[in-house]
Amino acid sequence: MDVTPILENLNDAQREAVTAPAEPTLVIAGAGSGKTRVLVHRAAWLIDVEHVSPQSLLAVTFTNKAAAEMRGRIESLLGLPVQHLWIGTFHGLAHRLLRRHWREAKLPQSFQIIDADDQQRIIKRLLRSMEIDDGRYTPREIQYFVNKQKDEGLRPRHLDDDGDPERRQMITVYAAYEEVCERGGLVDFAELLLRAHELWRDNAELLAHYRQRFGHILVDEFQDTNAIQYAWLRLLAGNSGVPFAVGDDDQSIYRWRGARVEHILKFQRDFPGARVVKLEQNYRSTGTILNAANAVIAHNSARMGKNLWTEGSAGEPIRIYAAYNERDEAEFIVGRLRDWSDQGNARQDAAILYRSNAQSRVLEEALINARIPYRVYGGLRFFERQEIKDALAYLRLTLNRDDDASFERIVNRPTRGIGARTVEEMRSYARANACSLWRAAGALASDVLAGRAAKAVLAFMTLIERLERETRELALEDKVDHVIAMSGLVEFYKKEKGEKGATRIENLEELVSAAKSFEPDPAAEMQPLDEFLAHAALEAGEGQADAWDDCVQLMTMHSAKGLEFPLVFLAGMEDGLFPHQRSAADPDGLEEERRLCYVGITRAMRTLYISYAEQRRLHGTDSFSLPSRFIREIPAEYVEEIRPKVRVSRSGQRPGRASPVPDAAAESGLSLGQRVHHRKFGDGIVLNCEGHGPHARVEVNFETAGTKWLVLAYANLDLM
Repeated sequence: MDVTPILENLNDAQREAVTAPAEPTLVIAGAGSGKTRVLVHRAAWLIDVEHVSPQSLLAVTFTNKAAAEMRGRIESLLGLPVQHLWIGTFHGLAHRLLRRHWREAKLPQSFQIIDADDQQRIIKRLLRSMEIDDGRYTPREIQYFVNKQKDEGLRPRHLDDDGDPERRQMITVYAAYEEVCERGGLVDFAELLLRAHELWRDNAELLAHYRQRFGHILVDEFQDTNAIQYAWLRLLAGNSGVPFAVGDDDQSIYRWRGARVEHILKFQRDFPGARVVKLEQNYRSTGTILNAANAVIAHNSARMGKNLWTEGSAGEPIRIYAAYNERDEAEFIVGRLRDWSDQGNARQDAAILYRSNAQSRVLEEALINARIPYRVYGGLRFFERQEIKDALAYLRLTLNRDDDASFERIVNRPTRGIGARTVEEMRSYARANACSLWRAAGALASDVLAGRAAKAVLAFMTLIERLERETRELALEDKVDHVIAMSGLVEFYKKEKGEKGATRIENLEELVSAAKSFEPDPAAEMQPLDEFLAHAALEAGEGQADAWDDCVQLMTMHSAKGLEFPLVFLAGMEDGLFPHQRSAADPDGLEEERRLCYVGITRAMRTLYISYAEQRRLHGTDSFSLPSRFIREIPAEYVEEIRPKVRVSRSGQRPGRASPVPDAAAESGLSLGQRVHHRKFGDGIVLNCEGHGPHARVEVNFETAGTKWLVLAYANLDLM
């Protein structure tokens, strides 16, 4: 058999991974080393060479975009349609499983997926109904607690309050939240994974069926798996399955989401004798960038260990810029971007990366002033927009009247005279009678509510019933179009003046287009509207960058994972900001920050700038910081200080300056960065000078007294 097409253009390590025997295999894939290629070719190898049935493969990714890309590339490689393959995200595959086995999962057939916003809305309502102070227990805090427990596979009954009254209260709310979701047939994202795990764990025959069916399990981004995801995979693999996990422990940056880098080590314990293949040849970056990344990440102790290399050129040195403050930093970056564009390069090939979202404001102002178009990556996604969620709530309620989150969202949108007091009465009735808000509304409208309120509630319920009846036989796009038109949302948003209202209406129109272009999965065994609503809830918004114009791209380093750009700026590289001060004292946290730096460095293909500010105003507070320790971890031979009057210290000392200063200051022998002593304020560092002659002033940051402006003629500063 000719296996050339499958193994063509693979390097030795990639070929070893693709052709590995049918045994547990862990592929440690460095940044830019072709991990997607390996996964795709492994699937093709199993099907075409090892004659494994396509139905025996389960491939798990972390984004819808990655799943679609994998499916398309496998089809292209094999020349065969693979639409029935189980390729998808953890949440998508769990959802598919629960739809098929809703009875065994103890769910209603028409269960609905709720997103984070809906989840928070339910929790907020619960806190009010339970008369819990939402100032002490915020909905967001409770939401985080609930999702964290689910990610660990824990139900309220599994939790112990350990004598802590605050934890006891959170467990109580968690239990009440579960009751609301059970009653309404609602499933949040964390529940999808937990319920799918419990489905297999508690149904031995079903688990045996799927273990026999999915003999080969391919896992992408393995280092990002959380506890419940790993448990789900481990349960499916059992002792006979063949997991093929691809990941990079050096790019594990989502600990705050529950991701556990230690799963890479756990894999080798759970599957003794597992084959380990390292992909170290990089096809993205220059040798200098890779050497710098290798040097930084080598300071981490908890890692498998690898060394990225390239057959390409060493390339340019990494340029480091020491800015006076955040505005100086932004102006420097803008100047380099202007040069980049003037040389005929596309703006979209340049990215500014930062640790904190708050850093973007000054950068955006500088770009606006320079009239350089830009986009902030990761803006509000289509299915998360208010008007889209309103329309989806109408659609969901036509399918499931007991969906409390949807009912509460639209019961008075557009406004129809159903006030907060009436809604609160419904909540109280629903709580007392253990029923949904819809059933509570019907009961109250019959004999409790005042005439006007009762009329408004009945009109709303009649509208929902009519929408369901009128759209029952319509095609999906006509269904969506009809519900949007008859709900009154278009007229409601027309009243919102300016471009915002017009944009909302355009988005509602786009929802109809989305429904029209939606292609149901024949293997999903769902009604089109059910599947479309599930798609809307699961859609992670990837791919939005594909439609960008020629704009400079701004994003956090977390958002940049998986992307690459010819020109990259790493801004705000200061201790306290990056690594973040919260992580600096925590060894595990510091190692994750260093992995994040490694990710940032390896986004750059050709040119990398690193900048830091000696003084930065962030969150309304001025701070004076040392350059990031990560800068000091880059060997000097890979770095070019592009500002000759600045010396970046690698010993941990503050950089010295030799900047020209006003006449009077120069006569006194002062320079920016000069250490001085004042008899009252103590030791400090010169930050700025202004004026001439007897009016010259100097700004000094004193170690104990803070920043002071002093008239130079009377300051009597001693040089140190």
